[in-house]
Amino acid sequence: MRSKLLYAVLLFVYLNSAWAQIPSNPVSVDSIGEQKEDDHRPGSGFLVVNSKKATLTISPYVTIRYLNQGALDDTYTNHLGQTSIIDKRNDLQFQKAVVYFKGWLVDPKFRYLLYVWSANANQGQGAQVVVAGNLQYEINRHFDIGAGIGSLPTSRSLIGNWPFWLRQDARPMAEEFFRGSFTTGIWAQGEITKGIYYKTMLGNNLSQLGVDAGQLDNGFNTFSTSVWWTTNDFGRVANFGDFERHEKLATLLGGAYTTSKESRQSQAGTEDPENSQIRLSDGTGVFALNAFGNGTQVLSAKYQMTSFNGGLKYKGLSLDLEYYIRWVNDFESTGTLPVSELFDNGYAIQASGMLINKTLQMYSTYSYIDGEYGKPWEVTCGLNWYILKSRVLRINPEVLYVENSPVGYLSYPTVVGAKGLIGMLNLELFF
Repeated sequence: MRSKLLYAVLLFVYLNSAWAQIPSNPVSVDSIGEQKEDDHRPGSGFLVVNSKKATLTISPYVTIRYLNQGALDDTYTNHLGQTSIIDKRNDLQFQKAVVYFKGWLVDPKFRYLLYVWSANANQGQGAQVVVAGNLQYEINRHFDIGAGIGSLPTSRSLIGNWPFWLRQDARPMAEEFFRGSFTTGIWAQGEITKGIYYKTMLGNNLSQLGVDAGQLDNGFNTFSTSVWWTTNDFGRVANFGDFERHEKLATLLGGAYTTSKESRQSQAGTEDPENSQIRLSDGTGVFALNAFGNGTQVLSAKYQMTSFNGGLKYKGLSLDLEYYIRWVNDFESTGTLPVSELFDNGYAIQASGMLINKTLQMYSTYSYIDGEYGKPWEVTCGLNWYILKSRVLRINPEVLYVENSPVGYLSYPTVVGAKGLIGMLNLELFF
């Protein structure tokens, strides 16, 4: 029944005649035309080639981060009563560097994107440097297809709005816990009718960065689809915050569904950047040895996640809410597990206001997870100072308090089990 419903939705999408080009990557890295010097858009980069048969644009993205986790508790205890020491950080990192090469060949409808991505906080890890990309072709005004590395549209931040978030390169804790990530696959995207957009993708797994082909199972194991409706020029990829200052109330309403059959060997490393680990709500990895008790290990499991999101923008103010529901079942394991299914839900709230138009923005976020193995939460407060009165360059100080974080890795502000205050200061350039 579920598969028939999905096929019906896809058929409906294909038969509609409206058009929109929804990027499979951040909206800024999908720009391919000629840029004007007096109208630079963040991410449009430097136009190197602009001929009748091809274009090439090079765009750099750079972040530098000072992170201080010194006020966190020294230890945390998981659901089995096991206590671990928190490895706290107090350092300055050339956090992330990305160089995009993008454009079109022969026909403007045939687009390419190549990029080199380095997360320097992860030096020495398997996915510290990523060389990837994808190809896309607009079949008609409402049906755009792509293949390569792309983001599974499991939640709002993965439909193409990065890095235009309130927090600099960091999702709310709840979204980080529930979401999928980037994988190799094929996808279709477009506009169903005016203001209603979609993206549907088939992929190898939930998170392929740092996972080699030999670790993957045969076939496409992951399906993800998202639909969202916007009004009054909210933004086709639903950027966070009202930097643009909407004089009329702009709204967003959307939802997504994702399912994936995951195996122990297809999981990304716990410290790989942009990883997506299936975890218990106390931070224990579902596939970890003895995760459910001595002598147990999950070999494979089915992941299903539904998310719903809404947003408002008006005169520099914004309010966004996303709700997540996740099921993990169909376990294959060694040893006897104490559960046959995991059910967790949670939400993230983000609010912001422009204190000085196109210059200074204040924001706060709150997220909560109602889990079977813990009920963690997080609150943040920060500022965005847009130095050039555009999104090209910003300084972002933030303070956050987290209660028993179930997520964390080297390129993310928190660590698994974190409890207490964290401070960070970010500098971001996106040309």
